[in-house]
Amino acid sequence: MDYTRQEMMAIATGREFSDGELAIFGVGLSMLAGFWAQKNHAPNLIAFTEGGVFGSTPVGGLPWGIEDNRISANATSFTNAIDALGCLVASGRVDNAVIGAAQIDKFGNVNTTGIWSGETPWSAGRYVLPKVRLNGSGGANEISVGAKKYVIMVTHEKKRFADKVDYISSPGYLNGGNDREKHNFVGGGPAAIVTTLGILRPDPVTKEFILDSYFPFSSIEEIKENTGWDLKISPDVKVVPEPTELELANLREIDVTGSLRKK
Repeated sequence: MDYTRQEMMAIATGREFSDGELAIFGVGLSMLAGFWAQKNHAPNLIAFTEGGVFGSTPVGGLPWGIEDNRISANATSFTNAIDALGCLVASGRVDNAVIGAAQIDKFGNVNTTGIWSGETPWSAGRYVLPKVRLNGSGGANEISVGAKKYVIMVTHEKKRFADKVDYISSPGYLNGGNDREKHNFVGGGPAAIVTTLGILRPDPVTKEFILDSYFPFSSIEEIKENTGWDLKISPDVKVVPEPTELELANLREIDVTGSLRKK
């Protein structure tokens, strides 16, 4: 069957959503995954953006921003980021979400702030400018702290999968175990890391992410080679089912312009 890695990633992420959930996701692949789930198997999924556009579905293709006409034309209501992130997300009402990552570690901590190339931001006893400045957390920090669960989408490359992130923009399980509980986070933490090669899930005790499944075009060896820590493999590791014809058709009806149909 003819599908791209991006499409496989979006469908695998969308399968993490259930009918009736209240969910938040941003533009791009995360929105494609969420609205595909709504069309494919979760018709009662309620979606909103961090800008406060609530209860809408894309019109004429995926939007380029979280408030443009393609996502706001048929919204149930409009509010703002304070209500969306400060009230709905921070209060623990959101069931599921998707965030991205520039760098991620084995406990699901996400860095979208900067790359310090082996240093820390405070290596010299004072703040050191990053070698590469990134976009920042946007609403991902609030989601990582407040959502009941969420999925992290990231390209599977060794430079992104670090044993320890340079900076925690959005906390996962911090140092593992029950570390989140010590900080009284409302949310439950990341449920899965969906990559361009497969799916990682947290160990129920240590919270270290292990390989749960891999895509038909990938392999365990390829995934280990592209991970910056000694990735553990689930004893029940399996191949992720390929997209069905109906799943692909539904996905391409959401991404009608083909803007995310990359090889």
